[in-house]
Amino acid sequence: MAHLDKIDHQLILLLQADSSRTIKQLAAELNLTSTPIYERIKRLEKTGVIEGYRAEINAAHVGKELMVFSHVSLKEHSKEYLLNFETKIAGLTEVIECYHVSGEHDYLLKVLVANMKGYREFLTEKLAKIKNIGNVHSSFVVEEIKKDRIIDPS
Repeated sequence: MAHLDKIDHQLILLLQADSSRTIKQLAAELNLTSTPIYERIKRLEKTGVIEGYRAEINAAHVGKELMVFSHVSLKEHSKEYLLNFETKIAGLTEVIECYHVSGEHDYLLKVLVANMKGYREFLTEKLAKIKNIGNVHSSFVVEEIKKDRIIDPS
């Protein structure tokens, strides 16, 4: 784990809120010069605190209006079956997040599709074709209440 000071914390919060800010803008907000801000950002990237930068896309504006959380249980749990499932899931563009979880189910998938027909096609034509799936339980998102990707480093 990287040692982070107060300035690092503030910088991380600013970058998460808007990573398109320039070094000069960040420096002004933190009352520093550009060089130390640039060096801090590079250190945060090198140590893995900052993993990357990306644009947030409005799913509905690109025709993806149905979000589904699918709980998947496997029949068998050998390393081979787990790795096979994870490899297959990684190749499915409808799955935007996948977590190996404990409890009643083995995996939690966050799936984004156009509509219910799209989910049915995903389920029958892609997910169901993966070997060793025992059970899929789906929950359909009615409304997003909180969508916050900001991680407070303090």
